[in-house]
Amino acid sequence: MKTKNILLFTTLLMFSGSLLYSQAFKSNVSKKGTTAASFLSIGQGARAISMGGAFVAVADDPSSMYWNAAGIADINSTVLVVDHTQWLADIQYNYLAGAIHLGELGTLGLSFTSSNIADMPVTTIDNPEGNGESFSVSNVAVSVGYAIKLTDRFSIGFNPKFIYQKIWKMSASAMAIDIGVKYETPFDGVTLGMSISNFGPKMKMEGTSSTVLYDFDPASTGENGRIPASLNTEDWALPLNFKVGIAYKVFSDETNKLVLAVDASHPNDNYESVNLGGEYIFNDFLALRGGYKSMFLADSQEGMTLGVGVKQSVVGSLQVAFDYAYQDFGMLKNAQKFSIGIIF
Repeated sequence: MKTKNILLFTTLLMFSGSLLYSQAFKSNVSKKGTTAASFLSIGQGARAISMGGAFVAVADDPSSMYWNAAGIADINSTVLVVDHTQWLADIQYNYLAGAIHLGELGTLGLSFTSSNIADMPVTTIDNPEGNGESFSVSNVAVSVGYAIKLTDRFSIGFNPKFIYQKIWKMSASAMAIDIGVKYETPFDGVTLGMSISNFGPKMKMEGTSSTVLYDFDPASTGENGRIPASLNTEDWALPLNFKVGIAYKVFSDETNKLVLAVDASHPNDNYESVNLGGEYIFNDFLALRGGYKSMFLADSQEGMTLGVGVKQSVVGSLQVAFDYAYQDFGMLKNAQKFSIGIIF
């Protein structure tokens, strides 16, 4: 009992700390577009997206490594998820995640995220239609997650990751970590969750694209006007995000399950917002989901989310799940996400 009280106090302290941080650093100045590796802010997993991103306290599948690393502690088998997103402006996102339960030792996970933009022509002032060259943009993140149940109600997880970005001849890399906790409260069906995502150093683009020929004194003709020099690029912070969530199982039996969830988010590159979501599961086969993303966020194009999922047993304990999510982006139309899960 004493250990549980200590864990409860620690959890509440972390929740309080994240809220105090949110208020202390709240600003009237927008910080949109002020972080590196913005692809890390794109949610993963069709199930979570269709619930409006309100997944911090619900997290219990491999995509938990994105939302709340502690969530994979609830996985009691070996699970693999493959995720594809048709993002805005024809950007392609792919996400692969797997987790294996190690018994009393906890759960180990691995995830791989990639995004790319098709080749585009290089334009200059002298050649606005293109100079014959082309460039591409690619982003990659690889993580190894670990979570363990310290008690039957309290879980903690860590998700260290390697991040890499490349734009034409410039690239940047960094190491970061996600930390999360989940706590099943004494109140029937109520779970609390908290996560800190992308905690790490700043990133800086470097490469041959920053090399230029410089003339120290254009007015003089008696010196070398083509001295090799390098343009200095700035350091940019990673998209750090604090999230607090609560989930409530309205009812749960062998045939019907309904869970409602709400998350509060405090990113370092935008204002605070709230996500709402719900999931209804019938006979452990059909899932209907819906939500609303980025509530109270001024000028946000995000909004309603919808989704459906089916799960079917194949042979023995082997199961296959398919999930689909639709996300409304207002003037930017919509984004669609597809996920396939295999449960061994």
